[in-house]
Amino acid sequence: MKSLRLLLVLIIFMSLDINLRAQEPTKTRADKQFDRAVQLYKHRDFTNAARQLDDLLNDEPKYAKAWLLKADMFYDLEDFPGAVASYKMAVAIDSAVFPPAYYIMANLYFDMEKYDDAKANYIKYLTFNPKIQAELKRTALNLQLCDFRSQMMKNPVPFNPVNIGPNVNSSGYEYINAVSLDEGQLYFTRKGADPRSDESFFRSVSARSATGQLNWSPAIEIGAPINTPGNEGALCVSPDGMTIIITCCSRGDSYGSCDLYSSRKVGKNWSEPQNLGPDVNSTAWESQPCLAADGSTLFFVSTRRGGHGGSDIWKSSLQADGSWSMPVNLGDSINTPADEMAPFIHPDGRTLYFSSRGHQGMGGADLFVSRKDAGGNWQKPDNIGYPVNTNHDEINLIINAKGSEAFISAARENGYGNTDIYRFELPKQSRPASVSYVHGKVYDKNTLNPLAAAFELIDMQNNGVVVNSSSDPVSGEFVMSLPVDKEYALNVSCKGYLFFSMNFSLNKMNDSVNPVKLDIPMQAVAVGEKVVLHNIFFDTDKFELLPDSKAELGILLGFLSKNPVMHIEIGGHTDTEGSETHNLTLSQNRAKSVYDYLILKGINAEKLSYKGYGETMPISGNDTPEGRANNRRTEFKVISK
Repeated sequence: MKSLRLLLVLIIFMSLDINLRAQEPTKTRADKQFDRAVQLYKHRDFTNAARQLDDLLNDEPKYAKAWLLKADMFYDLEDFPGAVASYKMAVAIDSAVFPPAYYIMANLYFDMEKYDDAKANYIKYLTFNPKIQAELKRTALNLQLCDFRSQMMKNPVPFNPVNIGPNVNSSGYEYINAVSLDEGQLYFTRKGADPRSDESFFRSVSARSATGQLNWSPAIEIGAPINTPGNEGALCVSPDGMTIIITCCSRGDSYGSCDLYSSRKVGKNWSEPQNLGPDVNSTAWESQPCLAADGSTLFFVSTRRGGHGGSDIWKSSLQADGSWSMPVNLGDSINTPADEMAPFIHPDGRTLYFSSRGHQGMGGADLFVSRKDAGGNWQKPDNIGYPVNTNHDEINLIINAKGSEAFISAARENGYGNTDIYRFELPKQSRPASVSYVHGKVYDKNTLNPLAAAFELIDMQNNGVVVNSSSDPVSGEFVMSLPVDKEYALNVSCKGYLFFSMNFSLNKMNDSVNPVKLDIPMQAVAVGEKVVLHNIFFDTDKFELLPDSKAELGILLGFLSKNPVMHIEIGGHTDTEGSETHNLTLSQNRAKSVYDYLILKGINAEKLSYKGYGETMPISGNDTPEGRANNRRTEFKVISK
């Protein structure tokens, strides 16, 4: 638009110069005033130029060129409403006096977010059949954006951001990084108000008031070895709270300008961050990591080759040997020729939030949400809406486990500093699936000592691992997300111990207000010890294994493979419904079904036996549905090791 304004001035000056050279004797007083105003404008003497123009227009209000010059002067003074008003006066006098004025007015209205007025002026400009391709291209793009943005502003989403307070926010800059599953801890990056300040990571702990409001404690630095005397930024914390991935720049072991590093939590301390390696990190820029709830999928931003534009969102998977796979670009449904930034994958595992300059938005960088379809593909993203998104940059967005509220970093009036962290209720159309969580402690059943155990949460519908996690080796504590619209098998394993299994039927659960509390006693491998296989299923009065049993059977196969000399007995049990003879036969057949499956999968028959016990060994009363369900079980017993 600046080039057009210069063209306007050039036209005016050329006209003036031609008139001077011709020394036309018919110049009016208004012409002479205009000439003086042009000369004053050329010397940036706006005050006297404006005085000349005002005197001229008082006598000759229909002197169109004076209104055009006045409009240009208003623009230089950044008085955009004044510029528009003056352009309107000029074209009202003579619509053809300077057709690009409509284009300039349209751009001004566009920048002032008056999209209906901008659209009207773009359309009027096109009636003059302009030829400049750059202007035509911008006009076509902005006409689309006018319709989109006007519609967004006429249909705003609910947005009432609440500053989370001075214990977190300072006079500098705060950028939200992560919130724990229970919303008990908040992680963020802080940079002081002094431009020379370094960025460092901080943490705050919450306490919920009687009214349900979260109150945050005074923030403290995470400390060494995560924070260093240099800059650290763009931190993410795994949903189980055991892994931090950070961005560090220009370190001695870096592969590029900025690389991703990982640290594990042991007790209350963090390990020395380790570079994620040359597959994830390239000679380009890597930053803004986000770990999925499965613990083995990493989303991040990179400017590496092979992308779609500036910065793209990529994905890498954790391998069995602990390394990360070669990253895969998320594709053109997410990435554009412009910049995509700040991915956040919700713990539901299928809702991705990110910031983009390339998708249709309100201006600057907007926040978007995309959902994974049944085939595992990311769908076309939706703009989260106005006024969450504005004509400024919106980049950082973190969603709580329930999916109901979000945290955002923004510069707003009445804040504590430059950029503060705010909390707001997420518009319903942008919400993910609600996620609950299970938390507790793993310990030795006999000594009560805490244990470092591995967790697998398995989707019983497709037998896929949803979450890989572990307990803290010092405290034995763990936390793990549970998307609430599925049924899951949980497997807990620890070297030298029998595995622990159970199932979660969360398909009817709707929030994470009441998380699952689960303390897990682990039994050391010993002759005579038993494990109930909670996820072995049969139809009523049948003994054919149901497909949902495959997850548990896979766990048992893995356990036997790791203990090749162990001999176990598969035991079948029933409740007291039906005759004793019938129940004994049924339990025998069910135990044999498991036995046959294990042999079919390669387990040596000499290491297996099976037996049906019928109703003779109840572990609960048979007078309630719950008790009878407990008694209908399959288990294995260690015969020798």
